[in-house]
Amino acid sequence: MNSGSIQSENFLDRESSLGVLLMLPGLILLAVFLAYPFFLGIWLSLTDTRIGMPGEFIGLWNYVDLLEDEIFHQTAWNTMIYALVTVPFKAVMGLGLALILNNQIRFSNPIRAFIMLPWIVPTALSSLGWFMIFDPVFSPISWLMIEMGFIDSNINFLGDQLIAVTAICWVNIWRGIPFFGISILAGLQAVPPELHEQAAIDGANKFNRFNHVTLPHIKGILMITSLLSVIWTFADFQLIYVLTKGGPANQTHIFGTYAYQVGLSGTEIGMGAAITLYMFPILAFFSIILLRYMRKTA
Repeated sequence: MNSGSIQSENFLDRESSLGVLLMLPGLILLAVFLAYPFFLGIWLSLTDTRIGMPGEFIGLWNYVDLLEDEIFHQTAWNTMIYALVTVPFKAVMGLGLALILNNQIRFSNPIRAFIMLPWIVPTALSSLGWFMIFDPVFSPISWLMIEMGFIDSNINFLGDQLIAVTAICWVNIWRGIPFFGISILAGLQAVPPELHEQAAIDGANKFNRFNHVTLPHIKGILMITSLLSVIWTFADFQLIYVLTKGGPANQTHIFGTYAYQVGLSGTEIGMGAAITLYMFPILAFFSIILLRYMRKTA
């Protein structure tokens, strides 16, 4: 056996070297599909690049101009409302769903699979279904409310700012509850049953057992799912674009849809990149707060 083969075997025998070798494909994928687009977006946000034009370096002027853009102000406000309203609802309702599914019920596996459908179905497809439900002429909701005597004419769900924001928040909640429910359910099933039995022997009622036994064990999962949901909600695009495309009159834009309108429809690639990057410090703030809270309560 020559020295080259011996060195090759020694290299593969070392766990650290083998670990690096096995991680290389994943690192390459992350570099190509995450790191490169991210840093390219930062560079584009510092230029006046337009579609078909290379553009020149202009520093932070795109960010400064956005601070004077009233539509961007509305977009930032909409995004905050969209995330801070929907995520708590999804967390609470998902927790309730998980507590129900954690009981011994018949056909539990088919029920869990059925409940996951809103999350599994592609967002564009489910949003198209809700677009038909919110149709100003043929909406079944309007028809039912007219038949019950609550209203006299059809509701223009997506034509009024307040109703449109409420509608898209509701659709986001509907779609996100299964993710919270199934994630929390996994945590509930990992809680040792003997802890509940001991607490019951000590005289704790159901509320106290949930508050002092169950909740501490699932708090980490609840925080992680909430953090992921905040990130996904801030970065949402398909749901808003299918339902309202940012309308009426640019009143329901969030960062993703407004960046698309400015960067692709308006051809201002640099400005569009700056809009999306405004999300980064906000998401970093939420991530730091939640992770610090998890570390303190661990």
